[in-house]
Parts: sequence; structure tokens; C-alpha cells
Amino acid sequence: MRLILLLLAGIFVNNYIFSQFLGICPFLGVSKKVETAAGMGIAVIFVIVLACAATWLIYNLILVPLGLEYLYNIAFILVIAALVQFIEMFIKKSSPSLYQALGVYLPLITTNCAVLGCAVTNMQNGYNFIEAIVNGIGGAGGFAFAIILFAGIRERIAYNDIPKSFDGFPLALIGAGLMSVSFLGFSGLIKL
Repeated sequence: MRLILLLLAGIFVNNYIFSQFLGICPFLGVSKKVETAAGMGIAVIFVIVLACAATWLIYNLILVPLGLEYLYNIAFILVIAALVQFIEMFIKKSSPSLYQALGVYLPLITTNCAVLGCAVTNMQNGYNFIEAIVNGIGGAGGFAFAIILFAGIRERIAYNDIPKSFDGFPLALIGAGLMSVSFLGFSGLIKL
């Protein structure tokens, strides 16, 4: 039951974008088309889940026994950078059109604070390996859910009559703010 609550909390209650405000750069940059947002969401899911597993292992099996816990930031960033390079090479070979559509935002997953935030959350909350993976799946699923949902809204808004002063980025920020307020309604539903 705890794992299900951890998963649901990652998607709705502790959503990295709407409640913790992590990963905003790719959220705003890649959310203009649903296809691109879905590709980014899948890439982020893959990176976060692998990063949670790898960083948990590195922290608990290498850094803690050696008394080097203070190096967790450097170790986590190196692991995340390596995983993103792997994903980038895979997407470039398997789907060149998605690679082109994601553009500069794909390598920016390396510095996406949602990925690092998930790894650090696992460490700070003392999750075991399975809980760390489930938290990663929930957090990444919440990220993908938010970016795809927002892309759908932006696609629908794009063909409407919008005052010039709100066209583009200002309207995106207003929409993201309204979605964030709606996700605030989930806060307090799940206590872990």
C-alpha cells in the first residue's frame, strides 16, 4: 500500500513541476506540441528511473561505506549526465525527427533539476531501493503527465484570438500558474 501511495504522491501531490517547481525550463520549452512533449516525457521517465536506481546504489553502496556522503551532488550529477548522453544517442539513432524536435532541451535533461531533485529526495527520505524506484516512477510520471497535459492545452490555445500582450510566453505562464493552482488541490490527500 505504501508503494502505491508513494507512486500517486509523486504524480499528483508532489508533482515536480506544479508543486515543487522543478524542471520548469523543459516544461515551458518543449510543451508546444503533444508529440514533442510525449517524447520528452518518455525520455525524462527513463532518465529519472535509471538515475534513481543508479544514485541509490552509488550513495548506499559506495559513498556511505567510504564516509564520502558529502560528495553526493557530484556523484549524482555525473550519473545523470552519463544517462542523458546514453538517451541522446539512442533517440538520435532510433527517432531522428524526435531528436530534431527536442533540440537543445534533450541535453538539458542533464541539468533538469527534477532529475537531481528525485535522487536527492530519495536520499533525504531514506527510501530503500524499491521505494526509490517507485518514487522515481511517480515523479517522472507526474512530470510526463504535466508536460503532455500542458502541451495539449497550448495546442488548443494556439488557434484562438489572443490579445497581443498575452500571446506566446505570457499566456504559457498564466496557464502553468492556473494548472499549478489546480494541482494544489491534491496537497494533503496523501501523507507518507
